[in-house]
Amino acid sequence: MRICRFRDNLGDQLGFYDETGVAPAPAAAAAYSAAQGQVVELPTTDNVLELLPHGAHHEAAKQVARWLADNSTERPSDLVLAHDRVELLVPVLRPRKIFMLAGNYSKHIEEGGGAAVERAETFPYVFMKPMTTLTNPNACFRIPAISPAHIDWECELAVVIGREAKEVTEVDALDYVAGFTVINDISDRQFRPNSQRKERPKDQFFDWLHGKWHDGSCPCGPCITSSDSIPDPQQLAMKLAVNSEVHQDSSTSQQVFPVAAVVEFVSSFLTLEPGDIISTGTPHGVGFAKGTFLKPGDRIEATIESIGTLATTVE
Repeated sequence: MRICRFRDNLGDQLGFYDETGVAPAPAAAAAYSAAQGQVVELPTTDNVLELLPHGAHHEAAKQVARWLADNSTERPSDLVLAHDRVELLVPVLRPRKIFMLAGNYSKHIEEGGGAAVERAETFPYVFMKPMTTLTNPNACFRIPAISPAHIDWECELAVVIGREAKEVTEVDALDYVAGFTVINDISDRQFRPNSQRKERPKDQFFDWLHGKWHDGSCPCGPCITSSDSIPDPQQLAMKLAVNSEVHQDSSTSQQVFPVAAVVEFVSSFLTLEPGDIISTGTPHGVGFAKGTFLKPGDRIEATIESIGTLATTVE
């Protein structure tokens, strides 16, 4: 089951997502009830967690989603809105925390000049992005005027937390996940604030960190696939293309730290809350490795199996 947030002339709401379009959740529930003679209601809310695992309306949403998939020729012809009739929104409205992983794929570390790592010998490198980095699916990312020359792409699998998690074990960690989405961790590889500065020992670290924080640099979507629809998040194909040229082609099976281990690690020292997002790092194939960077007019398409394609235009 894939759920999205979208906007149309009725405002912001939830819908069932597929490649043909979006079925508004309340309207889909009404169509299901009429066809099945069984009353099922879904709320008029844009809180996606309501329809995902751990949400109050998850079981009802699953019933409706299954009916939509099995009765594509029998459902009302006007139920599904074409993608060009709606504006897709970031799937989670104002997450409290957005965590990102660095160096979670060995080939990506190697293409940047580092040495491959073994899980037992290290720990997950986690940083955060502010909420102002979030960008809707199909929206534009504006290259920052302060540092325009080395803007790069990163396709990532992101985890959406469904219930409070503190000190959970890797064995149980996936039970706390509501679903999965796609993130493009757009990165400024050469941000150097104050070119006249006097160098300090930690400048390079903060250059790197600040290069992750530009407004709009975290496109997210196009939907969330419920965790019960993805039994193994470590077997998902990933691909990113710029202007239809494929640059990243990998799988989540290549992660150093799998999703469950990441949830265990983060929850070991802080409380994860419903709606928190953890993006689990990017595979090899970034632009920095070959001296290719984003420019105005580029179209980025980041695709993860069982979720969908997150498209972003550069301006």
